[in-house]
Amino acid sequence: MSTTLERLQQLFLAHFDYKIEELTAATTIEYLGLDSLDIIKFLFEIENEFDVRIADREFKVITIQDMVDALDRLILEQHSDREIGSSSHH
Repeated sequence: MSTTLERLQQLFLAHFDYKIEELTAATTIEYLGLDSLDIIKFLFEIENEFDVRIADREFKVITIQDMVDALDRLILEQHSDREIGSSSHH
């Protein structure tokens, strides 16, 4: 099972022209040079990959590690909500 960081790195590699060495946990989004449109499009890819919904205001990140932490939190919150609520919300 891939870690969140590894899955995120693969998404970056699939959508942008980076080298894996550039995509460390400490790499900043600013360093990657993504503009706001890139980020918005990439957030959709992240949502699809991780099966989560991201509200822009919840996703203020500076580094790739910040992204990983935010995603892990969202996955935990949203996936546990689904399991609890899935039987009662038909």
